[in-house]
Amino acid sequence: MTTAVRGGLPLPTDRTFWAAVDDRGLVSRAQAERGTSWPQPLASQYARYRRDGDRVEYEAQVFGREDRLTRAVVAALVTDDRAWVDEVADGATLLCEQSSWCWPAHDVAAAALGAVVPVVTEPVLDLGAGEVAARLAWIDHVLGDRLDDRVPGLRRRIRHEVRTRVLDPFMARDDWGWLVPPLSNWTAWIHANVLTAALAFLEPPERDAVVARVARGLGDYLASLPGDGAIDEGYSYWWQGACRALEALTLLEHATGEDASTWPVVRAMVDYPHTMHLGGRWYLGVGDGTATPPTDVPWHVLHAWALRTGSSAAADHAAAEHARAALPVRGGIGRTLEALVYDAWPSSTPGSPLPAHVWFPSTQVGLARETAGSAHGLTVTLKGGHNAESHNHNDLGAVVVAVDGVPVVVDPGRPTYTAQTFGPDRYDLWTMQSSWHSVPEVRGIPQHDGRQVRATDASADRDRMQLDLAAAYPTDDLTRWTRTVTLDRGTSRVHVADDWDVAPGPGGSVVHWVLAGTVEATAPGLATIHPLDGARPTRLTWDPATVTSTLTVRPLDDPMLSDVWGDHLTRLDLAVDDSAGHGSLVVTVEIAAEAAR
Repeated sequence: MTTAVRGGLPLPTDRTFWAAVDDRGLVSRAQAERGTSWPQPLASQYARYRRDGDRVEYEAQVFGREDRLTRAVVAALVTDDRAWVDEVADGATLLCEQSSWCWPAHDVAAAALGAVVPVVTEPVLDLGAGEVAARLAWIDHVLGDRLDDRVPGLRRRIRHEVRTRVLDPFMARDDWGWLVPPLSNWTAWIHANVLTAALAFLEPPERDAVVARVARGLGDYLASLPGDGAIDEGYSYWWQGACRALEALTLLEHATGEDASTWPVVRAMVDYPHTMHLGGRWYLGVGDGTATPPTDVPWHVLHAWALRTGSSAAADHAAAEHARAALPVRGGIGRTLEALVYDAWPSSTPGSPLPAHVWFPSTQVGLARETAGSAHGLTVTLKGGHNAESHNHNDLGAVVVAVDGVPVVVDPGRPTYTAQTFGPDRYDLWTMQSSWHSVPEVRGIPQHDGRQVRATDASADRDRMQLDLAAAYPTDDLTRWTRTVTLDRGTSRVHVADDWDVAPGPGGSVVHWVLAGTVEATAPGLATIHPLDGARPTRLTWDPATVTSTLTVRPLDDPMLSDVWGDHLTRLDLAVDDSAGHGSLVVTVEIAAEAAR
């Protein structure tokens, strides 16, 4: 990169400017906690990850400390009260004195040395370390002169810690896992934070070298994305991957003057989030994604890039969701500060675009909706791809059906992360297994994980999506499993047709349906679901003469699941006799007649 690099960060530092900013209630929250003890992450909490797999207890202390610091920074900016600068200095110093900025689950150095606590001589550049470096960079940028006035020497300490823990390791090593394909959200996330720190703290020629390396890393990440803009991690992780890349591109443009808004992959990235919206608070969750993702995300980033790339649908979606969202506090102080000053929102709130048809060939994920622009009625999705995607679940062929925007046939999502979640026993977790997704099980054989386990012969049009799932099952007996999903807009019905060829022999295959709400086996060949959120009752029907059905209730005690689905999910199993070498099943989903009127 030969372009001269401009230092600094693109946020105003003028005190008069910040005095006029609406703090959105953060100052009152900061006042309530000032004078209380700061959250204190402990060695025993860090050690829990290696001892019993728990990562939440330690992370809760870390995130609580960082969120409190964010509120203190906002209070210092909008009030210009020196007492708040002292509060910021306390929080920043606590971060500098924290033994590790790495999250326990990512501490490969400690694991390699057999330690259960941080090894301070072996800093690990993970998501957490990058986040702290960027947080301190934004603090230095917006409050630097006031820190020099109140606590001389603190900025020198901050620079030392950021250099030692983040900038030097970034430049010294090229074997970090997040630099090695297949790339994931880590790649964009860490590069964005390193860039923030470099622009705030370094001078040429060091700054130029770091920025050039970040630009190469971001280029690799963008090149790894498919041309259609799909994210195999799904909507929830778009904010930590694609959105982080957009934030990094904003900083690169500030530093180099290069315009990224015309790049095709950028436009495709911007158009992805609104296509996954089912309605209201509900989105299509795949893999570790959740069907009700947090709303306190940086909608201003999506809106700004939508305006720049000319995507009116993405801009409308961002504006509509921003209107019901909380301020982003978790996930970086830069996001919070930029959200506070963003002023390009429209004067009236548009509706979310809710497209009638979506198909991403790269991930084989599709959606069909009864009426464009409205969540009313039926929406159906189908997922193909392969079973080695980032944050993968064994879910090839999974169907989700929403009524009035509320999922009725569902993907459960993920439980609370533990050591097992990303370890060798990941697929022992029921949420990751195909048995708890709305997919087939071939003569007792579920899907396995692996890149070779994939859907084939995928196709889609406005009303119909189709996949062959034979390669998803580790058995030579199965030669074809065609799943066809059709939305009949004329009759307001979804039809899911499975048709397969298997070696003749004893046994039968089962098609699972995972349902949310209250489920009743109303009559032979009929299940009635009373969905969540007051959506209209829904019927699933099939031919009872050829199918044996059973219901299994799965109690939910993990808050990551129960906060979404309530206290249980229900699985409907439809067993088909395919001993003659062929099987078929058609399930119809429709709004109950009495509710449809």
